[in-house]
Order: sequence, then C-alpha cells, then structure tokens
Amino acid sequence: LSLMSHPLCHPQLEGLCSFLQLSTCPEPFLVRFCSWLLALTPDLSYTSAAVLAEQLFLRRVLSLTQPPSRHLMAALTSFCSKYSRPFCRVLVAAVLQEPGEGAEQTKLMCELVEECLEPHDVQLVLSQVLEVPLSEKLLPVLQAVLGRQEVLPPELLDLLVLTLCQQAPAFTTSLNYAKLVTAVLTVYQSQVS
Repeated sequence: LSLMSHPLCHPQLEGLCSFLQLSTCPEPFLVRFCSWLLALTPDLSYTSAAVLAEQLFLRRVLSLTQPPSRHLMAALTSFCSKYSRPFCRVLVAAVLQEPGEGAEQTKLMCELVEECLEPHDVQLVLSQVLEVPLSEKLLPVLQAVLGRQEVLPPELLDLLVLTLCQQAPAFTTSLNYAKLVTAVLTVYQSQVS
C-alpha cells in the first residue's frame, strides 16, 4: 500500500485498485482506507485522486437506491474534505450524465453541497450543472447551491440567470423551478435586474 504515495500512472493505479478490489470492498474497510489516504504525504496528485474517486465511489454512488449507509457517507465526506475538486469532477459529472430520476444521487449531491464543499467547489458544481440541460432532478442541486449564499463570479451568475430564462418554458408547472427563481432573485437581488 505504500506505493499509493508514489506517483503512479493511470493503468498502474487502476490495476492496484482492481487488485485490492476497492470498488467492491466492504464499506467499513472503505472508511479506514480513506482515513489512511488522508494521512499520506505527500498528498495525492489531482490525477491520482480522480482515479481513486472513481474506483472507490463511482459504482457505489450510481447504484444507490436508498440513502447511503453511515460508513459510505463517512468515506465520501472524508475523501471529499481533502480531494473535493477531483471528487466533484468525477462523481458530479457522472451523476449529471445518468439518465432517469436518480433521487438518491440527487439527495447525496445536495447533502455534499450543503455540508462538505468549499465555496470554490460549490461554484464548480454549479458550472457542471449549467453545462447540461436542466431537469427536475437537477433543480434541488441548484437550490442547495443557492442555499449556501456564496458570492458567485459575475460570469457564473449571468450563466445561471440566462439558463433559467432560456429553459423556463420547460418548467411552467414546476414548483421547484418557481422556488429556484425566487431564491435567485432573493439571494442575488442586487446583481439581477
């Protein structure tokens, strides 16, 4: 396991993850493994952290049909606390591309946005959501982002407002959409005309 602290190329790291069966290991072991990862020095590179985020969590998160166990949540939040950017790039992108309702995945994303992510990572999640067509599934994630009441860069706020305006016809009967627009107008009233 000490190999993890040394630079490894993608195939080597993926092979090591496969050998250790990290994508299917028991969740209590996953918590311990993440604690060990956080203690590594030097820190993992962005690329290594992204590979590990995929290997450790992607299958588990995409297959959720009920709320994550306390072990899985502990592992997710601990990994996210140190490697939030690669975590968001891998996990959020995958959840956004999943077809269907994905209710548990959406709830998980909202919880991570509300509880775990730093402001710059909240902005990353917002930019990722705005890259795909809005759906009813994504509206709670945007609501969670707005609930943080972070200062957004003008270009990101402009994109949010433009997206909401352009996609309004698809949400004429959506209560979540109405709440979202109200939140934008409330939180960013001085910047939205």
